[in-house]
Formats: sequence, C-alpha cells, structure tokens
Amino acid sequence: MSFKYPQADRDESIVEKIFGTDVADPYRWLEDSKCEKTREFIRAQNEVTEPYLNKCPHRSKIKEILTTNQDYQRIGCPFKRGDKYYMFINSGLQPQSVLHQQDSIDGEPKVFFDPNTLSEDGTVALSQTSFSPNGEYFAYSLSYSGSDWVEIGVKSVKTGEELPDKLKRIKFSVIEWTHDNKGFFYARYPPEAGSTQGTETSVLENQSIYYHLLNTSQEDDILKISFPANPKWMIDVELSHDGHFLHVFPRENCQDNLWFYCDLRDFKLQDKLILKPIYDQMGFRFDYITNNGSTVYFKTNLDANNYRIAKLDLEHPAKENWTDVIPNHPQDVLDWAEVYTENNQDYILLNFMRKVVYYLELHKLEGSLVKKFNLPPGTIAKYSGRRRDGEFFFLFTSFLTPGQTFHFDLKDLEKEPKMLRQAKPKNFDPEQFMIEQVFYRSKDNTEVPMFIVHRKDLLKDGSNPCILYGYGGFNHQITSSFSINRISWLKNFKGILAVANIRGGGELGQDWHDSGRLLRKQNGFNDFIAAAEYLIDNNFTKRDRLAIEGASNGGLLVAATSNQRPDLFGATICSVGVLDMVRFTSFTIGYAWTSDYGDPAEEEHFKNVIKFSPYHNIPERTDRYPATLLLTADHDDRVVPAHSLKFIAQLQYKLGSKLADTPLLIRVDTKAGHGGGRPIAKIIDEYADIYSFLYNSLKLDKHFQDN
Repeated sequence: MSFKYPQADRDESIVEKIFGTDVADPYRWLEDSKCEKTREFIRAQNEVTEPYLNKCPHRSKIKEILTTNQDYQRIGCPFKRGDKYYMFINSGLQPQSVLHQQDSIDGEPKVFFDPNTLSEDGTVALSQTSFSPNGEYFAYSLSYSGSDWVEIGVKSVKTGEELPDKLKRIKFSVIEWTHDNKGFFYARYPPEAGSTQGTETSVLENQSIYYHLLNTSQEDDILKISFPANPKWMIDVELSHDGHFLHVFPRENCQDNLWFYCDLRDFKLQDKLILKPIYDQMGFRFDYITNNGSTVYFKTNLDANNYRIAKLDLEHPAKENWTDVIPNHPQDVLDWAEVYTENNQDYILLNFMRKVVYYLELHKLEGSLVKKFNLPPGTIAKYSGRRRDGEFFFLFTSFLTPGQTFHFDLKDLEKEPKMLRQAKPKNFDPEQFMIEQVFYRSKDNTEVPMFIVHRKDLLKDGSNPCILYGYGGFNHQITSSFSINRISWLKNFKGILAVANIRGGGELGQDWHDSGRLLRKQNGFNDFIAAAEYLIDNNFTKRDRLAIEGASNGGLLVAATSNQRPDLFGATICSVGVLDMVRFTSFTIGYAWTSDYGDPAEEEHFKNVIKFSPYHNIPERTDRYPATLLLTADHDDRVVPAHSLKFIAQLQYKLGSKLADTPLLIRVDTKAGHGGGRPIAKIIDEYADIYSFLYNSLKLDKHFQDN
C-alpha cells in the first residue's frame, strides 16, 4: 500500500539561532490548535489513517474481543471515611467507575456517586475525592474531556444534597479539609491564566492556595499562600493527622520540593498564614507521614538515595536534629510509608521494592520489625487506611493477577491479610502464561531489569510478535500490573509483552533516576535499544515483528530510539509524546519537566536535548524506518497535541516519499486528554486501532486467532 500524505505548509523562514545552532521550526503554525488550518490538517491526517486501520480484516473482531474481555467486575481499594466504607466499582463496561458506600467491610455496596450520570458519552470523570474528617461532607473534582482542569463540588453524605459550592480554575490541586469540618484548602490559578477548556497551550503561572468556607461563593475564598517571586512554583499542602499543622510543599519541577509549615491551632479565617521553613533549598524530596505532637515523621531522599524515614521536632527543625527512624536501605527502594495506631502502639507500614518487585513490612514506629507480609511477586497498586482506624487495605496486582483487595486488622498481628475480593476476567486463564524477569547489559555494561510475559507454549524461534514498552523518566516506576487488553495481545496474537525498566525511572532508586535524566538522558535510550537487541538475540522476536510502545515521556523514548535505530524495529506506537525538546517549556506546565530534560534556554541543556529531540532528528536518509502510529488528543493540556502534529508533519515530509509503503500515521482523538478519565469505550477503541495497526504493519495474519 502506497501512502499519499497531506501536503502541510512549511514555513522555511522560521529558523532561530540558539547558542550558535540554527534551529528550524517549519511547522510552528501547528501549535495553534484552534485555527481552522490546524483542524483541516487533522482531518486530512485522519482520512489517511482510517483506511489503513480498516485494511485489517479483523478490526471489528478485535474490538469485539476487547469488549468481551473488558466486561468483568473491577473493584478498587476500599477506604473508610467517618463510619462508612467506600470503594470504586465498575460492573464491566460502565464508562466510569462508580463510587459505592458500605456500612461495614462486608456490607452490601450501594451507589454513592455515579459520574456516568453526568454525561451521555462518559467523558466527565471523577478525578478526586475528599471527605471531611467527620465524614459528613464529600468534596469531589470533575474533569471534562480528559483535561487537567477540574471543577470542585461538595455534597452532604447523609442526605446526598448538593451544596451550592462550585469552584473553578483548578488544576493539580489537593482538597485538604481543616479538622473543624468547615472548609478546605485548595490550589487555583488566577483569571488571567486564560481559558480552562483544555485546548489552550499558554504557560500556567501563579498557582496559589486558597481557603474555601462551606456554603459560600468562590469569590469570597481567601488567598492564604502564594509565591509571586516564583510564579512557576506549584504548591501542595497537607494537614497533619491531628489537624494542628499545615505542611506546605512548593515545587518548581517534577523532582524536588521545599518544606514549610504553619501552626493552625489558633487559625482564624481572615488570618494570613505565617510560614516557617523546615527546608528552603530545592534539591530533594520531602513527604509528610505523620506526627506525634510537634514531632514530625517524614520520608526523604536527602542523604538517602533509596529513601529513608526520619523525624524532627518542629520547635527545633535544624537538619542536625533530624533522626533516622527507618534508615536508607542499601539496595531496596522505600516506595511509601503509612502510620497506624492500635492499643496505644504506633506502627509504620512500609512498602519496599526489590529489583522491581514490591514487599510489605510492618514495624513499630521506632523501628523494630513486627511482621513481613507473605505476598507473591507483584505490585501494591493502591493502599488506604487512616492512623486512627487501626486497619488498612491494599490492592495487589501483577501482569497475570487481576486486582485482589486485602484487609488487615492490627488487632490481630498474627493473622495474614484477608482477601476481600478478586477480579475474575472472562476468557482468562493465568496458567496459560508466564512471567520472566531477565537482567541484560546496556551499551555501557550497566545491568538493566526487564519483564517478559508470554504464553507458556511460546516457541523461541524468533518469529513471535513482541511489544517492548518503556518509560524511563521522572523517577516513575513501571512495575508488574494487570491489563486485560494486554492479555488479548498475549492470547489472540500469540504475542510477547516486554517491559524494560530503563534508567531515568525510579525502579532502582534515586541513582537510577539520576543516571537517566538531564545530561545522562541518552542512557535511557541506550538501555531501550539494548532491550530490543536482547529480545532479538535470544530469539523471542525479530526486527520485523518487534513493536516499541511508550506514552508521554515514553513517547519521547520510542520516537528518539526510532530515529537513532530505525533498522531495529518493525513498528512504533507513540502516544501523547514529548517530541519538540526545544519548545516543550513554551506550553502549559512543560517548564516543570526541566528536572528531567534540563532547560533548553540554558546552553548546556540545549546542546544536550537538540541531539535527541525527535522533531529535529528524523534521519534524512534511510532505507528503513519503523511503521509509525502517533496518538494524541484534542484536550491534552499536559503534553499538547502540537508535539505530535509537528512531528508527524516533519516525518511525512522527510520520509514519506522515500518510504512510500511504510505507514507514518497519526490518530487524533476528540474529547480526550493525556489519558486520565477516559471512558472504557475510548480505551477499547484505542487498543483496537493499535492492534489493527500492528496486524497490518507487522504482517500478523498467521498469528491472529479469534478465540
């Protein structure tokens, strides 16, 4: 099939000299998502993509299989608020999961909040929930069409009545109630930030913390915290468990935060909050855990590359007064910690990760081990529990384990956690599949872990289709988690799923992250290339059957490696990728990513990112390039669609005529964003299109089976 792509206008006059380098940007006009010319470009691209996807003779059948497999009950991690228990339940094909309420752990769940009643197409999502400390009020935020912008509402738990409180101009905000149950702190952007539709691209600045009093207008909300000298800071706040202290964590990127606090014991509504510093220099991460009076317990990577738990007295917060409670582990990464109290004894629950596999330990707060939980290899995907309740819940999963919810009561430390529920997908037998974890060598001989999931009857003859997935950024951990849509790839396509835990992620601690970010970003790309070579060299797959997939920072990963090694892959699936590394700071909150990429306005970092920026490094000459499908969405206000639109235009211009039989396509979704809050139907449609694309481009006619 020969492709004829839309002829996108090129403005050859846009060439900027940046630190002595000429940088062309001929498709800058595509950054204007609202102009008709851009919309016409998108329409023309979809008119090329859709016929190619329809070329797959099993496209409808693939969607039918995905839909049937998705139709099973999924239950989230329970949590207690007031004297009630809550959990999210999806009966199978509901667009959004529904929040249910129970009178007891084993009680009958009843619908408490159903976001599916808010829109006909399921594109209104419940993005955040927050109950008042006494459990009488329920504050929630709603996202529309996948945008990061949300609106906050409040309802009475007892009556279900909606309060008049409606708050807007909110993005990346907590809802933090004061313990008098009268209102909450939240973060919002000023009116001059512009539209909140989710299609805007302007840079966001001056997030501030306000206090909202119940049953009042947002216009009357009181500004409590702002940092006008640092307009790009984003601000998290968290109340201490006793309600006495408000901890304030400003951050200027996705890596580090400062730490201030204020005493709320004499809090008056009109008072200005007086912030006292605990740590006022960017460079490390601090997370509040709990406090006993003025003694605060916190998690940090300061002097602890695998994280530690320390404590301090707020009245004497100097660093030399900090004391370790759980010291830095030499190999294992401390992921999170939570404190519980039972019979006047404080316990701390610790979730560690050893070689990308989680394990749970319960200690007394001051350190001694009480219990190590017996769990199979996998991931603690969610957890919940408040200190005063003396119980906790967690959701366990793995590549081959659908969600299992567990409950543990600290009244009986000898017992193992009780499984409350286990998801049971249709047409899935875990005994048909297996998980391997391998450790391969990268270009510089660094050992890198990788999971490989496949059918037990797999023949290692090099003919198997394989999806290699990676992320490698922002200290994010890619662990073993269940996806029924991935099971369809393993089962119906006789495929392999490989997940490479490359440098830049957080799977092996802060050192692992640091070795794959900023001036070392190329290490992550090298790790990913080496993963592909391992799969080929060990006869799992071959170049013509190997697809690479990544989203967001992972989209950057797969696009960069496609440019660097176009000979190595058969197909590339690039979702919502960061693809213009020269201008990423120019849109919405892109400036926050400089913690991983560096600031291209600085010469050292510009000269680094220009080497791998996908938009600027498409090879001029090649006899081979992976079949490519880009995916983006019109309401993605995190990684704006311009990244993908500019990249596909440049890719088609440079290689479209030279590789006329290689699909270089883009799929632009509507009423969707960066990925969060999508209704089930949109998720199924996307996977059906990805698998149809791979069926065509990897020539999988002999691999597909429809049962």
